[in-house]
Amino acid sequence: MSAITDHPSPHAVPFKVPTARLALKPVSPSPGQVELDGAWWPRSRDLSDELPALADVLDPLWGRITRIAVNPRYWPVIPQRILVNGHVVKIGWFTTELDPHKILLLSGTSGRWDLLVIPPEVSAPSAARLMAAASASTTPQSTATALMTAELVDAPCTSADADTGRPDRLAAEMRSCAPPPRP
Repeated sequence: MSAITDHPSPHAVPFKVPTARLALKPVSPSPGQVELDGAWWPRSRDLSDELPALADVLDPLWGRITRIAVNPRYWPVIPQRILVNGHVVKIGWFTTELDPHKILLLSGTSGRWDLLVIPPEVSAPSAARLMAAASASTTPQSTATALMTAELVDAPCTSADADTGRPDRLAAEMRSCAPPPRP
């Protein structure tokens, strides 16, 4: 004897790529330029994969992102443009004008936004501290490099690290995450 059911057979649901890991400062009532507007912790050093997710999240919050600039020091490949929500976003790079630990996003409607870029290889506790520092509205303003340096100096050493004389974990992560400088 066979049974007949009215339930449809299960079907696969497409996997949605996780959204960008961000921490943003609250909107400030004073229009003065701040050093950082928050922090972004990409999952890889592949800008072609990472930037669409970032711009996709920021478009509704900040207005249409039209241009993005990075320092090429930590990015092995920089695409010329990416497609976000049906529009093209141009990508540029600056070696001396832009902090290597920062990304610049431009919107035609709301201006310039600067985010600390936390290396993808950094541990979750260190990334959480950096994101909190970059997005706090009550702390004094710091540059992206100053925040990264402070986290490197302030990162706690374990007793095992102290016993062996090895540098703390974040220092090792930051040294290992930086590709060789471009000529």
